Amino acid sequence: MATIDPATMTDADLAAHLAEQAGILLKQVRASGMLSLKALGKAGDATANQFLVHALREQRPDDGLLSEEEKDNLARLDQSRVWIVDPVDGTREYGEARTDWAVHVALAVDGKPEIGAVALPGLDRVLRTDKPVAVPPAPERLRMVVSRTRPANEAVDVAEKLGAELVPMGSAGAKAMAVILGDADIYLHSGGQYEWDSCAPAAVALAHGLHASRIDGSPLVYNQADVYMPDLLICRKEHAALVLDTLKAVTA
Repeated sequence: MATIDPATMTDADLAAHLAEQAGILLKQVRASGMLSLKALGKAGDATANQFLVHALREQRPDDGLLSEEEKDNLARLDQSRVWIVDPVDGTREYGEARTDWAVHVALAVDGKPEIGAVALPGLDRVLRTDKPVAVPPAPERLRMVVSRTRPANEAVDVAEKLGAELVPMGSAGAKAMAVILGDADIYLHSGGQYEWDSCAPAAVALAHGLHASRIDGSPLVYNQADVYMPDLLICRKEHAALVLDTLKAVTA
């Protein structure tokens, strides 16, 4: 790997580099073979979080920071630029050595998910806002990614109405990236999430020309005092109105 000068890194470069390196650390922790499944999840979260938090505070000391694994500092509410990270999105999948887990690193600017990277360490892949890839065309029968352990009733109902195939998958980041990579077409979630679950995936999805919103169609707004953000829709723009209208119909 080429030598990297942090002083010359753009925000997008920094997000991608940190997400990738955190993924490498996480795989090293898992490869040690010294931890039970439960302990592995905790150790992975702690290791990746420590790396990401220390790196961001050193490289972007004037920015705010919100991490799932860090005590919240509400001083971020007064800051325009806030990094929002999820050190391990899909802890169960990480522990089981599946591929559907992720590392999220995002920068929200004035509440908007502007810059971000989602690392998929199990696939040796990092998707980022500044280097979009071509999104494959949708097949005739749409595919909807849902939780592999607890699919939301609303998503299942919408899929049934649309005649869409259900694709069980782990982390939120993996689900969102599946739409970009052409492995799915709709990610509809209504089962409860927090800002760190969706900020990086939403930023990357938007940069790839996809639709990303709340399930009532309203914009995703980050760096709020209450970081609970329970729902999310990511899909191709041409499917957004259809999905939102169908959701209204099944929940009426």
